[in-house]
Amino acid sequence: MDDRTPLPTDEDETSSLSEIVYAKLRQSLMRAELKPHERLKVRNLAQQMGTSETPVREALFQLAHEGAIEIRPRYYIRVRRLSYAEYTEIRDIRMNLEPFAAERALPHIDDAVIDQLAASHDALVEAEATGDWRTALQTNFDFHFGLYTRSGMPTLTEVLEGLWIRVGPLLSDLYPDAHPTYADRHQHLNVLDALRARDAYALREAIRMDLMEGGQNLRQHLKEYERQEATAKKGSRRR
Repeated sequence: MDDRTPLPTDEDETSSLSEIVYAKLRQSLMRAELKPHERLKVRNLAQQMGTSETPVREALFQLAHEGAIEIRPRYYIRVRRLSYAEYTEIRDIRMNLEPFAAERALPHIDDAVIDQLAASHDALVEAEATGDWRTALQTNFDFHFGLYTRSGMPTLTEVLEGLWIRVGPLLSDLYPDAHPTYADRHQHLNVLDALRARDAYALREAIRMDLMEGGQNLRQHLKEYERQEATAKKGSRRR
């Protein structure tokens, strides 16, 4: 061993563990495994991940900085619930970036990848039919990021992940309260057709329409949720 090679320190180990915890929580947020306002307990997370509490705290602070969770000292650490306005803003950003990512991925997509994406979509449809909402949400994530991560643009992928850690938990509201609906066929099928035809324009449009149509009921649900919250607050003030 080279004597000049620095030995790992406790600080290095904590930093490495924090990165691992952060990555796991980030995945859980993006895949809608964590729900809005779900409480996160440092001790429980540390036990689940087999680490001390310090790396967990560091990971949670990072996610709070990124707007995915909220920390109120001595009261709670919980997953943030986006407002209607926040969700709409992120959706509008996604409608520009996700079609772009899909188009950039197109040259890197072969028939085997298309078959994988088709399998993810089939699993999504089956999960929706059987009421397996957890699987539906996760296979939807697999479909989208199975495409975007092949863009060859790691910075763009990182930006999209940063948006999904905020919007992912809210997607749990899709089932059963705001089930995605489409005017015609499922837009995922149009995505797959565009990939097979190597049609960049059709691909961009299918992704954009998937975000519009698939999230339409969710936006209405968020409006109604906020209306009920406002009514409840007025009622409590009158008492």
